[in-house]
Amino acid sequence: MSYDTVLFDFDGVIAESPTERTMVDAFRRTCDHFRRSFPEEQTVRAFLGGDFDAIADRCTTAGVDPDRFCAQATVETIRAQWRAVERGARSCYADVAAVRSLTPTLGVVSDNHPTVVSLLLRRFGLASLFETVRGCPLTREGLAQRKPDPSNIESALSVLDARDAVYVGDRDVDVAAATDAGIDSVLVERDAVTTSVEPTYRIDSLRELPALVD
Repeated sequence: MSYDTVLFDFDGVIAESPTERTMVDAFRRTCDHFRRSFPEEQTVRAFLGGDFDAIADRCTTAGVDPDRFCAQATVETIRAQWRAVERGARSCYADVAAVRSLTPTLGVVSDNHPTVVSLLLRRFGLASLFETVRGCPLTREGLAQRKPDPSNIESALSVLDARDAVYVGDRDVDVAAATDAGIDSVLVERDAVTTSVEPTYRIDSLRELPALVD
């Protein structure tokens, strides 16, 4: 089928995902900033799961304003992910080269912070390929838009005036979000993936994408 718009997840599709240790270290530095002790792994899971209430409860118990904590966590997670790229511990996938040949309008919809996504797209020389970038800030509103919520996909579709669109992801929530947004989905199976919602297409590499969408 031919599409006029292709949207991509970022982590796990365009770029390698940040390691759990990278994120835990970022939250540990956030806690150190406030001279408080948090269960870092649980805090990371709360952020990744979009559970702002759990984060706010931990902050309130520790006597820290949740919004100030999230603002500092934003600084630390952006810095940590940038440093990982700079030291060569994280890069984009080689098969992203296939994206350059696509003729539809392209966009990125990620659960990562939009600043991280934009910075890394520029770093990898990919920014000019994408007409819009949507991400999830570390705020109550931003975390609520994490997939499978389709809000950011729907926003990107509106901005791009898409008629026939497809979303390319690597996780169950990507397929679910695309389905809820009313568009087709492509699941990139870089690793073994179990999905409760069947994607429209399954591929092993982005090199297979041009034949599906152009």
